[in-house]
Parts: sequence; C-alpha cells; structure tokens
Amino acid sequence: MSQTLKTLPAARFRLTLLASRCNLATQPTGGRLKLLLETREVGRVTIVRCQGRIVAGGEVETLRAHIAWLLRDRRAIVLHLGDVVFIDSSGLGTMVRALTSTRQARGDLKLCDVPEHIRKVLALSHLNKLFESHDTEDNAVAAFYKTPAQAAPAAPGSRSLLCLERSPDVAAYLRETLRNAGYDVHTSSSLRDALILMRVTHFDALLVGPGLTAASATEKTFRDACAKVPVIELGPEFSTQDAGHAASDLLQKLSTRLQTA
Repeated sequence: MSQTLKTLPAARFRLTLLASRCNLATQPTGGRLKLLLETREVGRVTIVRCQGRIVAGGEVETLRAHIAWLLRDRRAIVLHLGDVVFIDSSGLGTMVRALTSTRQARGDLKLCDVPEHIRKVLALSHLNKLFESHDTEDNAVAAFYKTPAQAAPAAPGSRSLLCLERSPDVAAYLRETLRNAGYDVHTSSSLRDALILMRVTHFDALLVGPGLTAASATEKTFRDACAKVPVIELGPEFSTQDAGHAASDLLQKLSTRLQTA
C-alpha cells in the first residue's frame, strides 16, 4: 500500500467561467473574482463548492450553466455554500431552478455548510423547507446513499467497487469499463473522500491507483479500512498500457480476487 500513497491532492477543477465546458464567465471586480466554483466527485455524488457572491449577472449564469452541464450524466449534487458571502434574489432563484432541473432529471440537489446569513434568507423567503440542508459534506453524501437519487443505478446482485484514481481520464476509463462488465462502480480521487464512502456503503473490492496521499492519520485510517476489503493496486504503468490488454488483465484479476475473498 505504501507505493500507492504518494503525492497529489484531491482532483478538483476550479471554474471561474467553465472554460473547458461552457463559454460563460464571472466578471472580476477590482481584480477579484465574484464567484469561484470547485467541483469534485465523491462516488456517485458531485460536490460543488461555491466561493464568493451568487448574484445577478455572470455569476448566476455560470452556476446555472455548470449545473446544467453536470446533469448530462450526474444526478446527485451537493452545493457547498460555506464560502458564499452574499446571495441576491437572482442567485436564490437560480438555486431554485437548479433544484427543479435536477429533480426533473430524476435526481436531487442538497445544500451543505449553509452560513447563518443564508439560512436566514432561506427562512425569510420560506424556501428552507424546499432545500434539504446538511451541516457537513459527509452528511450530505451519506444522505444520497440512503436515497435512490443516483445516476446509473446498479443491477441487482452486482458487486460494488470503489476506484481511487487521481487522473480523471483513467477514472472515467475504469468507471465505464467496469460498469459495462456488470459492476456497480464508485470513484474518488482522495483518500478522505474514499473513507466517507466506505462509511456510508459497502464495497466488495477497492482498486487503488498510484500517487494518492493524505494526512498521516487519514492514511492510517485508510490502511486499516483496507484490511477488511480486497485491494487491487494499479501501478503507475496502468495508465499507459494498451487499453484492451489493461481492461482484460484487470477484469481477470478482479474476478480472481472476488472469488477468493
């Protein structure tokens, strides 16, 4: 396991204008951005951390477009509002529309770490009963795993896998390859997020890529958790192997490990 716990933080992509996804931008004022979005996947849940102001103009357009883009293949979304300093009526309306769009797509959108000033806004506008709020990201993720609002539901009786991989491209390859092979697949790019998932659901095996690291206490907790589950380590050469051979070898190895577990 020591070879797999090297260096790289949780894979997050920072968005000021969804540069690679949408052609929408938040306009800077005085050299400072009004809205910054950080997005990461925790298993089947997508967490969007909002920082700054959610107000009329480029800010709400960016948030709206980002949620719309996520809904192409995601159904469980958490808005982390802990770093939002101000929200106006347009911003709140955008959140309502985002919730409506997500539910129309048979998913759900939850809030977490809602600051007191936004809690008051939600209460005054009688929207506190519309949004499901949680104190922490962990609780919001756990809530999704207790409800059916998840993309690509697993086939009955399928084996559940957790893939830890820092590369979004390799993670996507693993996810689709294993799903097509009949597995229920969850992905994460950080050990901390993996521990959240391991607390809220059961996995039959873990696939762990190279270069993952965390605080020493988190790494120890993760190693302890791995003692209870079959682990397949993906070496640094996995990402550059012939894709067909890599998939065949992995599926064979996985089948063998699950049979002997």
